[in-house]
Amino acid sequence: MKKVLVGMCLAFMVLLAAGAGVIYSGVVSVAADDPHGPWVYGILETARDRSIESHASDIATPSLDDEAMKVAGAGNYASMCASCHLAPGMQETELSKGLYPSPPNFVTSDMHGEPGEHFWVIKHGIKASGMPAWGKSMQDEYIWQMVAFMQELPGMSAARYTALVAASDGHQHGGGETAQSSSSHHDDDTRQPHRAKEADGPADLQDSYERKGSHEPEGSDRAEDHPHSSHDAEHQH
Repeated sequence: MKKVLVGMCLAFMVLLAAGAGVIYSGVVSVAADDPHGPWVYGILETARDRSIESHASDIATPSLDDEAMKVAGAGNYASMCASCHLAPGMQETELSKGLYPSPPNFVTSDMHGEPGEHFWVIKHGIKASGMPAWGKSMQDEYIWQMVAFMQELPGMSAARYTALVAASDGHQHGGGETAQSSSSHHDDDTRQPHRAKEADGPADLQDSYERKGSHEPEGSDRAEDHPHSSHDAEHQH
């Protein structure tokens, strides 16, 4: 029995040394464009899902049917989430294409998990995934508003999305916003009134996102007013 235990200890030490050698050799790729093997991804995915389920199990979910909650949540989603998780009629972005694991497209896929789990993920984020812990600066009330909006997001039409975002007060946390974000949205509120607009299709909706980002009226055709005009000379693919 003693020889068996000694043999097991030696085998464990050999495996540990081999693992350390592989890690320190640098052969393990951490590149975002080099996906994990299926078994590694399966382990990480299972650990993620079980952790979220466990930590969110005792969260009490409020009523999420209030239209006012969805309207408020739409403004924050458009400002904080759409660049990764996309929106109705919106094409893939550099972030959504470049992140790994790839952020889920909430428009075309079902919302996996319970509302309490969505709340926990938004508040606490997920390690090594690109998902921030928004609870560092965002009060729970505003996180629940985003959850309420996201329950309706799968399959939502571009027109419905545009109307909800236009009716919202934009980016608001209840305190903790950065000075840049706060000032930019105040400028948008004072210079461009909220209005719902029917989007003719994905191209029109995408164009409206870009014009809104410029904080100028949609009819402006000046080159210097285009949100990407000063940037395109440097930022080209």
